[in-house]
Amino acid sequence: MAKTFAQNLGEFIKRRWLVLTIVAIALVATLFIINRVSAGRNAALESLQTAVVERGNLTATIGATGSVRAEQSATLAWGTSGIVEEVNAEVGDHVSADQVLATLVLNSLPQNVIMAQVDLADAQDALDLDLAEKAKALAEAQNAVEDAERDLYNLTHPGKQVDIDQAFANMVLAKDKLDQAREDYEPYANKPENNLTRANYLLRLTEAQKQYDSAVRIYNAFTGTANATDISVAEGQLALAQGQLDIAQRDYDNAVAGLPNSAEAQVAAAEAALKLSRIEAPFNGVVTDAFPLPGDQAATGVVAFQLDDLSKLLVDVQVSEVDINRVQVGQDAIITFDAAPDREYQGKVTGVALAGTIDSGVVNFRVTVELTDPDEFVHPAMTAAVNIVVTELQDVLLIPNRAVRVLDGKRVVYVLRDDQLTPVEVQIGASSEIYSELIGGELQETDTIVLNPPSYTFEPGQPPPQGIQNLFGGSN
Repeated sequence: MAKTFAQNLGEFIKRRWLVLTIVAIALVATLFIINRVSAGRNAALESLQTAVVERGNLTATIGATGSVRAEQSATLAWGTSGIVEEVNAEVGDHVSADQVLATLVLNSLPQNVIMAQVDLADAQDALDLDLAEKAKALAEAQNAVEDAERDLYNLTHPGKQVDIDQAFANMVLAKDKLDQAREDYEPYANKPENNLTRANYLLRLTEAQKQYDSAVRIYNAFTGTANATDISVAEGQLALAQGQLDIAQRDYDNAVAGLPNSAEAQVAAAEAALKLSRIEAPFNGVVTDAFPLPGDQAATGVVAFQLDDLSKLLVDVQVSEVDINRVQVGQDAIITFDAAPDREYQGKVTGVALAGTIDSGVVNFRVTVELTDPDEFVHPAMTAAVNIVVTELQDVLLIPNRAVRVLDGKRVVYVLRDDQLTPVEVQIGASSEIYSELIGGELQETDTIVLNPPSYTFEPGQPPPQGIQNLFGGSN
């Protein structure tokens, strides 16, 4: 049966409503999706942190950690056994070099140390006697030289007339005595040699001859008429006396300087033995640890004190071979400590090792930094964070380190342009903990860069998730 017009119209209207309903549903769904995408996009945009490229100053540093140490440090131990008698220093005391910090009871020491006390006294007496003898020999040698010089001078230079007259008178008197002695001796000259009278007169004659010869020499010296033989003899005596003086002077100087000899060696050995009975400070410093108490039993090798020179505190750090050529003696350093979190200390690089060390295949170089402003909060063995200032730049373009990413092996930053993130390649120079120097690339001053760009991994040819697609202008 053929459908009526009314029936056809009804079916048309039903189909029309169905299409309209489907279209309406599709429209609502599309609007919903658009709103979701827009909301996601806005949320992504709002989550981005940005910064503007601008000029500023940059302090580039190399960071490392190390431990504080004193420039001089010593662990002082007992050299022998015994009972502690006195303790003269405690923790915190400032002591001087060679100051006695503690001693042992003498009669509690081993026998060889006790005997060293007696040996020292004997050896010191012997050393003093040796020095006195050398001083006496030196004085006698000096006098001999002076006498020889005077004799030679007198032989070659005429004296004063009064001296000549006196010498002549002495010579005449000596000649008279010599003549009288000869006259007395002559009657007994042929007597036996064991004749007492002959021997007595011979002795007088010999003595008179010596006195006369001496008087003649003195007279000749004053008158300048000494013969060549007398002058040669006087010159020889002076040379001999001078040689003996040189020897005496050398022996005396060696004795005063304490050069090794038997007496000096004995003193040194005795002092070394006695030194075992006490602890002495090897340098000026501060006692940072002290263990002995009076009455304690000491033993060889047992630690008694720790001594440190706290006037100069150092930090040794290890710097990679990549950075070591940028470190030089004299550079400033900034030092911080976990134990003093609110304080910042200054330092200077005082040493850079010329040879590196290899540890697990990594090459490092030791760098020594001296604290220039230590205070009571800094102590040896503390862990220090050291930042060595290697570069200070003025008025350069700066970008935050947190904005730099690596894309296809190149350094890039993301720039926000027309609500899209665009990677821009950059070349950076010196860096600090927060900023890096911009030395090349397409980035310009006043550009806005993103500090926290989203990070997604996409399959090749696949679009990014909904909501960030437009941020990247497609897949990356």
